[in-house]
Amino acid sequence: MKNTIRGRTRVKMCGFTRTEDIYAAVNAGADAIGFVFYPKSKRYISVDKATALCQAVPAFVQTVALFVNPSSAFVKQVIREMRPDLLQFHGEESVAFCESFHHPYIRAFRVGAPGMDSPHALLTRCRQYALAKGWLFDSFSPAYGGSGLSFDDALLHEIHAQRLPTEPPIILAGGIKANNVLGQIALHNPFAIDISSAIEEAPGIKNQQKMIDFMQLLN
Repeated sequence: MKNTIRGRTRVKMCGFTRTEDIYAAVNAGADAIGFVFYPKSKRYISVDKATALCQAVPAFVQTVALFVNPSSAFVKQVIREMRPDLLQFHGEESVAFCESFHHPYIRAFRVGAPGMDSPHALLTRCRQYALAKGWLFDSFSPAYGGSGLSFDDALLHEIHAQRLPTEPPIILAGGIKANNVLGQIALHNPFAIDISSAIEEAPGIKNQQKMIDFMQLLN
């Protein structure tokens, strides 16, 4: 299993809606803070509110704007007003769409979805997005992520066996919890993990102690 980037596993915490939760996440050691711009999500946030919340994010912690099948105009609005460090695409966005903004992006893949339900098919799909800053693997669900569900680990076999050192690093999402995160890291050796429901009291409402406890597991 290859991982050309050494060091600790990075952590993105996603789905923030409150300033106090951002402060708690940063103090716990989060590397990135995610905001969900998918109207059907329980963690959805407006551009104005996300822009205001970004004031609580200090230097060296990245901000991430998550989209699901957005319009080009909306993505441009978010880039212009919120000024996120990274875009994260979770829907059916094409390569041309993701790269049209000339902005660093992460491409999420719904592992087990039609067309991504075998190791070879998943790798083929991933390699279409060669310029992404990361390949994020999430579970397949009708709600486009945030479900807390896991995926079949065996489907990442070809990714581990054939991913080149120059290809985007692996980010794990989908069912990552305190009771399985160390096992998932041992199995997949990811560059980063992306968590949301595992550190919440309710969708969009984070729990400070859960964030602290989760980060301490990785130290």
